[in-house]
Amino acid sequence: MSPRESCWQGRLVGGHGVASGRAVDSPYPAGTIALQRPCFAALGLDLSGFAAATLNLDFSPGEWRLQQPDHRFEQLRWTELHPPETFSFWRCRIRHLARTEGSPPWHPALIYYPHPDTKQVHHQPASVLEVLAPPLGTVTPGDRFELCLDSRRCRLIQPARLRAQLLEFLKFRVLAAQEAFFTGGAAGDAAALRPWLQQHWPQACDLSDADLQLTLEQARFLYTEG
Repeated sequence: MSPRESCWQGRLVGGHGVASGRAVDSPYPAGTIALQRPCFAALGLDLSGFAAATLNLDFSPGEWRLQQPDHRFEQLRWTELHPPETFSFWRCRIRHLARTEGSPPWHPALIYYPHPDTKQVHHQPASVLEVLAPPLGTVTPGDRFELCLDSRRCRLIQPARLRAQLLEFLKFRVLAAQEAFFTGGAAGDAAALRPWLQQHWPQACDLSDADLQLTLEQARFLYTEG
């Protein structure tokens, strides 16, 4: 394993059935992956070695933070049924842990990420990754898979734990400054807090604005005298 890799175990869950075309009410009987393949190939990404379906892997209770993809395609019009979408892909490795004879083989794979802000329906929870892999034989919901990714660009975070760590990090700063900590500009709200954290404790920047705001409010309640 590369020093830059982190490996995580996830559980296969049922998807919407649209990528593979298995959903009975899907407007894409061939599946979206089959329809999108020629578009991606024309832009330099060959998906011919991957199954025309995604593995939906759930890593609950974590949430994924993805950045700096290996491939990103902006506003791709692959169908006339809805507006263009933006897609990102990250290279990774996968193995099916249900294979019990010897060490399960590793396979090259891709995280397949239709950007939620351009995707009208069929959104995924933050704990789920859609993965393109070669044909792996029979797989069943509940099967466990191991996924290895570049840890600098793909991180699985535990928001509750990270909020608790941030609350502790803020404790003595708020106790020392009291209300001035919140009115001085650096931490008036989540938007102001984020650049300050980037300088002082960048790990916390993986939290959403809502989580940052909640932690600020908790710190104010717990650590100020008024």
